[in-house]
Amino acid sequence: MKRKLRFGMIGGGRGAFIGAVHRIAAHMDGQAELVAGAFSSDPKRSKASAKDLYVSPSRAYGSYQEMAKAEAKMPADQRLDFVVIVTPNHQHFPPAKLFLESGFNVVLDKPATFDLAEAKKLRTIVKKSKKVFVLTHNYTGNVMVKQARDMVKTGKLGDIRKVVVEYPQGWLNNFVESTDNKQAEWRTDPKRSGAAGCMGDIGTHAENLARYITDLEIDTLCADLTTFVKGRKLDDDGNVLVRYKGGAKGILHSSQISIGDENMLNIRVYGTKAGVEWKQEFPNELVVKYADKPRETWRRGNDYLASNLAAFTRIPAGHPEGYLEAFANIYLEAFRAIEAEVSGKKQPKNLDFPTIEDGVYGMAFIETVVKSSKQGAKWVRFPKT
Repeated sequence: MKRKLRFGMIGGGRGAFIGAVHRIAAHMDGQAELVAGAFSSDPKRSKASAKDLYVSPSRAYGSYQEMAKAEAKMPADQRLDFVVIVTPNHQHFPPAKLFLESGFNVVLDKPATFDLAEAKKLRTIVKKSKKVFVLTHNYTGNVMVKQARDMVKTGKLGDIRKVVVEYPQGWLNNFVESTDNKQAEWRTDPKRSGAAGCMGDIGTHAENLARYITDLEIDTLCADLTTFVKGRKLDDDGNVLVRYKGGAKGILHSSQISIGDENMLNIRVYGTKAGVEWKQEFPNELVVKYADKPRETWRRGNDYLASNLAAFTRIPAGHPEGYLEAFANIYLEAFRAIEAEVSGKKQPKNLDFPTIEDGVYGMAFIETVVKSSKQGAKWVRFPKT
């Protein structure tokens, strides 16, 4: 393709966090440009946000419905190639459904939908549309996460026995949703966030990271969710024991009341031959552990890493890459798929980004965790997805 991909955005206007992250990631490698958007459910705020982002007033919309109708009528040389949806959870399914059915490729922030039933409906819509659908579980874009995955797939760790993954934060230690904190307000509201708070917001990242690296499927789990902050309507802390198919065991913990922790997502995977450890706050390093020799620290950008990782590395070793670059790596892979779809070509092989299947699995995880916790931390079988 001899031009940049054109995209529009739903949500992500003034005061939003994740919208700006998506725009930076999508623009990082110069392959796409933002040309349209319905940036807020408030038409005035949407148009003001469009002005901030230098989007033409003619393509600044007051609603995503208006946007879908107008953009579908655009001539081929102006039409959007994909849309990015960065709204609160309860507003994921409606615009995703509308744009897929209107003939657009879709990039959607996680989790996929408000609940499992919507996720399954969306999967049917994605398959019927034959459009590209990308779910931005961004941590799987980290180069050293991909290295860990490669080591599992190539047998360097042996048979996997144990997975320990955690995501502690401390930003919801107090009742901050009462202080006009927009991010806290919707994430702790069951009408907008869904059945889970902390576990739905960041626990799903931990689950997705573990499954991406190990390819293990959950057999049963036992969950204990807690709401520590008085007045809060959803969980702000959760602990999950996991039994994987094949015999491996896991421990998953996520918390947003862990004082002093920022975004300490980390994972340890133990096999019969070796183990690995990765921490999101030190994303350029992967610690490899052995029984009979000293542990090693493998670092991003070096020739001893898996050969396919060069495509996800922008700068030489020693120059750190992190959260934004990992997000951009999801977009890099998405662009390969979207460009092929727009050009009428066959989809490239070995595409590496989260799909609607990851979205359905993630919603099943949330539903099962909530079910287990409500039953007094009872062991519950993971549903077929």
